[in-house]
Amino acid sequence: MKTLRLLVIDDHELVRIGVRAILESQNGWEICGEGANLKEAVRKSSTLQPDVVILDLGMPALTGLEAARQIISNNPGQRILIFSELDSEQVMQNALRAGVKAFILKSDPGPDLIAAVHALEQGSTFFTPRMDEIVLKGFLDHLEYAARKESPINALTPREREILQLLVEGKSTKQVACVLDLSVKTAETHRNRIMRKLNAHSLAQLVLQAIQKQIIYVSSSEELIGPESQIDEPIRRKQFRRKPVVQVSPAPTFCWYPAAT
Repeated sequence: MKTLRLLVIDDHELVRIGVRAILESQNGWEICGEGANLKEAVRKSSTLQPDVVILDLGMPALTGLEAARQIISNNPGQRILIFSELDSEQVMQNALRAGVKAFILKSDPGPDLIAAVHALEQGSTFFTPRMDEIVLKGFLDHLEYAARKESPINALTPREREILQLLVEGKSTKQVACVLDLSVKTAETHRNRIMRKLNAHSLAQLVLQAIQKQIIYVSSSEELIGPESQIDEPIRRKQFRRKPVVQVSPAPTFCWYPAAT
């Protein structure tokens, strides 16, 4: 059975003694080196080539996260366990970004330290319940940010989405203005702004993009054409009412005949 070699980095000797006692109680584990600062962590991880580096963040001379980055940069496969008093969300997120695979607090019980090293030995990760919450929150935040960034509808204001819906339903700019109680000029300004945001160069292209990208949902052809409404009716009457046709009878034709002589 291969011996698991561990490097312990902490600026407090009593902490190192305690960690050594816990870890060396496990069969097949040995402490191959110790260090009292983070510069030693970088140097000894390179020279000793440990299987796992147990690293405290809160030490002088070099930040723990920077030391972790340098260690992983020198050896991308290096497994690092952060063992720290710092439990802020930002510290934990930065540790994850640096490539740290395990994170426990000094206030956690000894079995957690053993479980974390076991997880790294098996090529897995280990986080306390508090860390699990932060990992999940960061993942969900990332998904939400990506969705906002990728979805074209998020570039539109509620008013612009409302106007786009009406345009997709087949309403003209004047009809949109009437429905939303806007001036025609304001409706045109909104329409032009929507086209710029969606990179559409014509109204037809705008409608097509809105449907294809599911910015606007259309359930039937009737909805696309636009249902008749009481608001639209005066506009149609105004646009399509014909003037009454006045038929004028032709003028009477008079024929003149020369008088008989």
